[in-house]
Amino acid sequence: MSRFSFIVVLTLGLALAACDRGEPQQAQESPAADAPAAPAGEIDRSHAGTLMPATNLRDPAGRMLNLGALQGTPVLLNLWATWCAPCVKEMPLLDALAADYDEQLHVITASQDMGSPEKVSAFFAERNLEYLEPWIDSQAELSAVLGGGVLPTTVLYDSLGQEVWRVTGDFDWSSEEARAAIDGATASQAM
Repeated sequence: MSRFSFIVVLTLGLALAACDRGEPQQAQESPAADAPAAPAGEIDRSHAGTLMPATNLRDPAGRMLNLGALQGTPVLLNLWATWCAPCVKEMPLLDALAADYDEQLHVITASQDMGSPEKVSAFFAERNLEYLEPWIDSQAELSAVLGGGVLPTTVLYDSLGQEVWRVTGDFDWSSEEARAAIDGATASQAM
């Protein structure tokens, strides 16, 4: 294990130690000490222009996805975990978003769960998530790169792989605000 990987795992482990590892309905929100740049649940453009990490994600079957290979279409990247209550709340909204934006936007959910990938598969099956794929970032590399482990964190990247905006914390992905922000980014890509 490299020194960077060890530090990431140790940092995430300490952050997660404060969370209740019980069932999703008993889960806790991320600690307040990890406060985002913008208030939780609001669109934050302070990181605009930052490149999407070329991180590899895996699904429970072992397929690999390199995020860097998704350039050409805007990407909405959501970091979540099965034990994170606001994350669980967002997943059906993100699934509907993926259905609505089909070819215009890749909606990628990257589980930050460590351990068995079967818990992510079971989560998707139990909730009938039809349009999302169960991608896993088991080393939590994206949490370390994108904001220190606050979940959920969702970042919109343009078709060139540059950040447009992000939301840290719970967000209503079915709201007019969310749709207008996504439409604004995807419409500018079509020109």
